[in-house]
Amino acid sequence: MGGGRGSPHDVIAQLMASAMAGDQRAWNKLVERFSSLLWSICRSYGLAPADAADAFQLTWLRLLEHLETIQEPARLAGWLATTCRRECMAILRRGRRVLLSSDDALFDRASGAAPGPDRATLVNDRDAELWLAFGRLSERCQRLLRVLVLEAEDGAPSYDMAAAVLEMPKGSLGPTRGRCLEQLRKYLDDGGISASGT
Repeated sequence: MGGGRGSPHDVIAQLMASAMAGDQRAWNKLVERFSSLLWSICRSYGLAPADAADAFQLTWLRLLEHLETIQEPARLAGWLATTCRRECMAILRRGRRVLLSSDDALFDRASGAAPGPDRATLVNDRDAELWLAFGRLSERCQRLLRVLVLEAEDGAPSYDMAAAVLEMPKGSLGPTRGRCLEQLRKYLDDGGISASGT
């Protein structure tokens, strides 16, 4: 496995090759290297802890299934991020289907048992509008905001990791993030949801 010499991409390529050969230590190092990125993506979708854990585990399962087909180790972070987002969206879609298929009587019965059920409905509606507005952003803005803004939950986002994942110069991340947030704000205002109303 070597002593960690070489560029980060060389190290990732070596870890991938070793993992494909059945080296559990190499697989563990890949998981350790990219786990914070995947957890930040799972958190950005607002999933319940159990659902976030499912999306996280499914992402690693997908990598295990496709490890031999990834030709460019330098793109592994992007592949994992995209796969994780797809797993999160699949979980959200399954949840929405259940919600949309429920009849109104269930909500009426629940309103007598729980305090302020309309609050939860309003928050869900607001969140749905937010994600609709988010979906109108360019793919570049969506990726950047997920990696930078939504990862900042644990503190300052990692600009080094973001630059690598997004394949952008580190110095352009902040200004681009500002423009993307401004565009999102405009979409929210157009939809009647302002920053002050959230």
